[in-house]
Amino acid sequence: MTRKKVKIYVFIFLSQILILSCGVEKFIPEDEVLYTGATLDIKANDTIRDLKEVKGEVLQVIRPNPNTKILGMRLGLYYHYKAQKEKPGFIVKFLNKKLGEEPVYLSGIDVEASEKLIENRFENRGFFENRIDADIHEKEKTASITYTAEIEAPYRLQTYQLDSFPSPMNKVIQNTMDKTILKKGNRFDLALFKQERQRIDDYLKNKGYYNFNSDFLIFEADTNQYKNKRFDLYLRLKKEVPKKSIVPYTLEEINVYPKYSLETEEKVKDTVVLDSINYIQDSLFFKPKRLEPYLLLDKGQRYNPRASSLTSKRLSGIGTYKFINIQYEEMDTINDGVTPKKLRTSIYLSPLTKRSVRAELQAVSKSNNFAGPTLLARFSNRNLFKGGETLNLTSTLGYETQLGGSGNRGLSSLQLSLSGDLIFPRLLFPIKIDKPFEYAIPSTKISLGGELLDRSRLYRLTSLNAIFGYEWNANRFVFHGLNPISINYLNLTNTTDDFQEILDENAFLQSSFDQQFIAGFTYTFIYNEIEKEGIKNGFFTKVNLDVAGNLVDLIASGSSENENVARTFLGLQYAQYFKIDTDIRYHLNFKNEHQLVSRVFAGIGKPYGNSKTLPFIKQFFSGGPYSVRAFRIRSLGPGAYQPEDQNSDRNFFDRSGDIRLEANLEYRFPLFPFVYGAVFVDAGNVWLLDENVEFDTDSNPGRRNNFEGGQFSSDFLNQLGIGAGVGLRVDIQNFVIRFDLAAPLQDPASEGDGSSFNFNLDQPVLNFAIGYPF
Repeated sequence: MTRKKVKIYVFIFLSQILILSCGVEKFIPEDEVLYTGATLDIKANDTIRDLKEVKGEVLQVIRPNPNTKILGMRLGLYYHYKAQKEKPGFIVKFLNKKLGEEPVYLSGIDVEASEKLIENRFENRGFFENRIDADIHEKEKTASITYTAEIEAPYRLQTYQLDSFPSPMNKVIQNTMDKTILKKGNRFDLALFKQERQRIDDYLKNKGYYNFNSDFLIFEADTNQYKNKRFDLYLRLKKEVPKKSIVPYTLEEINVYPKYSLETEEKVKDTVVLDSINYIQDSLFFKPKRLEPYLLLDKGQRYNPRASSLTSKRLSGIGTYKFINIQYEEMDTINDGVTPKKLRTSIYLSPLTKRSVRAELQAVSKSNNFAGPTLLARFSNRNLFKGGETLNLTSTLGYETQLGGSGNRGLSSLQLSLSGDLIFPRLLFPIKIDKPFEYAIPSTKISLGGELLDRSRLYRLTSLNAIFGYEWNANRFVFHGLNPISINYLNLTNTTDDFQEILDENAFLQSSFDQQFIAGFTYTFIYNEIEKEGIKNGFFTKVNLDVAGNLVDLIASGSSENENVARTFLGLQYAQYFKIDTDIRYHLNFKNEHQLVSRVFAGIGKPYGNSKTLPFIKQFFSGGPYSVRAFRIRSLGPGAYQPEDQNSDRNFFDRSGDIRLEANLEYRFPLFPFVYGAVFVDAGNVWLLDENVEFDTDSNPGRRNNFEGGQFSSDFLNQLGIGAGVGLRVDIQNFVIRFDLAAPLQDPASEGDGSSFNFNLDQPVLNFAIGYPF
């Protein structure tokens, strides 16, 4: 996009704003006045602590709302009026369909009804005998209303106590009164009373009161004992409450159907009893001893919906079942309101298909101009050993070629990988510690894999990896992943003369590939509120910890006194380092699917002991569709480093570092069904922790800095790569195809100190990716 075209678009946009700023008054019929909204003026005789909150709540009941204003303009109303004209045109019809609003006139406002609603809301919040007046402010074509509320001092709670409950139930509720949300001095508030009823109902349900309902509770207030607007509050049981609602229920019989379906429902089944629980199946599908740890229900236990919900969640986490259905049935007919009643519990488990094969053909396009097809095939075998175990075998065959870029056209790569995961839905550990994990039982994962990456004109890299670790959800927000054993083996072969020249010129890059053996442990912590029920604005944080080489160093061969000679393990040079990074995001959600998303990423890696630099696969890089989108993958940094040839093949290897900092801000909004737009700004870079220098050698005499300006310093803010752009997303049931067009604002590798901003529209970068960037 040229600057001339941009200026034309800006001129058109500003012209539209100028036209719209003239207002919509000229379209308003002569006998109508446009309603522009209402304000509320509260006059109180007493200091009210949360008056602002009360005012906001009262304003919400005033109807109707006026026409929406955007940047001072009523766009919806404007396009509605324009669409009523003869031959309005396609664009006006489209904008009216998306933004148009019917006009709200003063003649349609029922002021008296609004006054009654305001009075009612004040009474619900404890303010009685108020005076509500309305004052209409009318101009030439518009009008607003000011509601004035002269409110009296509210009634406040003096005492709160139970009254007229049956003896057993009264004792149960008394045990939770110390957790009441109603405190002395609280204002009379129906919303608080409703919350307190629901709190007690939840408590009673978890204590076995299967048939209880919050509607059976009623509050009564007594103001006769006081002259200073105080009241006593009594919680009572309504009259004619069913007797079965005031007694607890116990689980008398628990039946589990590990292989339930309509086809097997009529088959003759065997029953195995384990810990007083009946496991009923026509043939052995799931071993009862493996299923028992997932059940939080026991015979003789009182009915507890929380235990039932957690049991369902734990069973679904096994990965064997498609549906989990827990049903309760009353077993006795005793209904005297005193004797506890009994329940039969049936747990119906409907399995997924035991074996499945999935194949995918993917078209991959990357922002470094690599593109090509990838074939992925996966075989899954669920419930492998009749204990919920899952075996996944995955193979990948991919080919990529570089379609563009000066000097790099024709560079290609072939990737072949095979991996296997064996997942046990339990903790494989010498000591049995399943019970403390109430929310979900950890799973144990064993992974083996290998990959062959052949880059034409460069090298062939063979890698093998093995992992033994645990994964579990501590609650609905927190995830832990711990891999006590994490091993990687790398073997660089078939290096071309061009790539060998790159290695010979950079001893630190050579060192990063020499570290063939990586053994250590990794830990991942995730806290995720995004898209969780009951959370409006979601917070997300992810922390990765990676430590390698310490245990290997204790048994490695070679001298630790000679710093220039690397030690080996099984004949392989091993890596020793510490690395940690964190990814923090916040989603601020507005009405109508508008969203402001922010993200901060920070990471640092420190080689030590047997390593002078991080292994190549562990280094940080910046740029690309999930990073700073105005720069291609691995085209930023380190720091203000300026490569001699921006388009050289070696830049792919050079532009990485020990430190990575990034920040992103993106505003997302709907355009059409399943199509969303975005405006964003990104900033970030990578740096070296220490100055990358080489000393006298036979091939490289003297001392030189390989990456001038690449070391992290106090001037890091001026070395950030900054870009901005616009995006388009196609989101169909959480499958997202994303296009982002961005241009640099600040390039740390440009001439100068990098502190000046220059929106370079002549070098836009188009990113194509699957999924949201963050």
